[in-house]
Amino acid sequence: MIRMMFSHRDLKKLIIPLIIEQLLAVTVGFADTIMVASVGEAAVSAVSLVDGINILLINIFAALGTGGAVVAAQFIGQGVKEKAKLSAKQLILVTALLSLVIMIVVIIFNASLLHLIFGNVEVDVMKNAEIYFLFSAMSYPFIALYNSGAALFRAIGNSKISMINSAIMNAINIILNAVFIFGFQWGVFGAVFATLIARAVACIVILYMLTHSENDLRIDDLKHWSFQGVYIRKILTIGVPSGLENGMFQFGKILVQSLIATFGTYSIAANAVSNNIAQMQIIPGTAMGLAMVTVVGQCVGANDYQQAKYYIKKIMKLTYLSMAAVIVVILLATPFILPMYSLSSQTTDLAYQCIFLHGIIGMLIWPLSFTFPNALRAANDAKYTMIVSAVSMWTFRFCLSYVLGQYMNLGLLGVWIAMFIDWAVRCVFFMWRYLSGKWMNRQLV
Repeated sequence: MIRMMFSHRDLKKLIIPLIIEQLLAVTVGFADTIMVASVGEAAVSAVSLVDGINILLINIFAALGTGGAVVAAQFIGQGVKEKAKLSAKQLILVTALLSLVIMIVVIIFNASLLHLIFGNVEVDVMKNAEIYFLFSAMSYPFIALYNSGAALFRAIGNSKISMINSAIMNAINIILNAVFIFGFQWGVFGAVFATLIARAVACIVILYMLTHSENDLRIDDLKHWSFQGVYIRKILTIGVPSGLENGMFQFGKILVQSLIATFGTYSIAANAVSNNIAQMQIIPGTAMGLAMVTVVGQCVGANDYQQAKYYIKKIMKLTYLSMAAVIVVILLATPFILPMYSLSSQTTDLAYQCIFLHGIIGMLIWPLSFTFPNALRAANDAKYTMIVSAVSMWTFRFCLSYVLGQYMNLGLLGVWIAMFIDWAVRCVFFMWRYLSGKWMNRQLV
């Protein structure tokens, strides 16, 4: 009888903390937006615009973490823990250097970048955006190292650690948000300063945990750091395509946001709120995608593709069932949630339309578009997912946004419809790749 690499209990231990972690992350975003909304729609719009850039950069850091997690998971699947430890240390080194460089560049060119991308926005929106962007940049090294540390713990199936750290980070963020925004009346600065402090604390805690002796990916000998090309190349083999994919995806979204900015402040605010609630709808799918990296990565490392296929199907079934349940609840609750944002009736109506469409279409195709490709990435097929995502992004989401939103006068709804078409195209190509079997026998380690 074949020994299964992950029992039902193992999967529960991996997946449940990941769902809780994603729930915490989205909850703090929800709370942030509501608190910032109390300052005014200009503040909400500014945070929304800058967060487009922040997500772009954070996703690049997360892509490095994914690369490190895949390498570590495959080494663990092979049973060579010392190499897994060495790859973990290289991931932390590369992440630290890259995030510091990006932080410095953003601090220097803060206002210039914002005016280049969002030059047409109102003066109050731009003023708030400059403050938010500057202090967000200071937190990049902290969130980058936190993401890499969390990815390494997930690679060994210990998602409980990242969940606990996420809880700490989000609790600090929400508490300080309330103090700084409502108590000190610091507005947008209060929101971003709270985020900076929370990320710094979470980073320090998770890096400390990585040094514990009982950790399979323990990082020791902290006094000596050196570049080891063999491990860095393996990390970048996954990290670079994933980073380019995420980068192009978010850069496209930023350009689309610049289009949305021309529709008026109410469209920017509606888009911000809709995205916030849409993130709640995809919590299970995002968590399952992280679990997919760990499970499939270890199966591929052990060269057991039959188990890899079994777990891919199992995780996808769980994703569809859990997302459907969550989306139904959120759609029913949306009429009661939207008034909490203190928006105008025009903004609220537009946001409701976007959220409803996202929920219905998301139940059908989001998992195949975003959870499923993590299985291909974990099997060292990241280059294919990058090409498909990039072509689909620019051809459908970006170009169609202008066609539907601007030239056909559908406004924000046209932009969201273009996004749904992008999802559908991804589904077709990712499923074809899986069924063709070309993703197999591409071991990284």
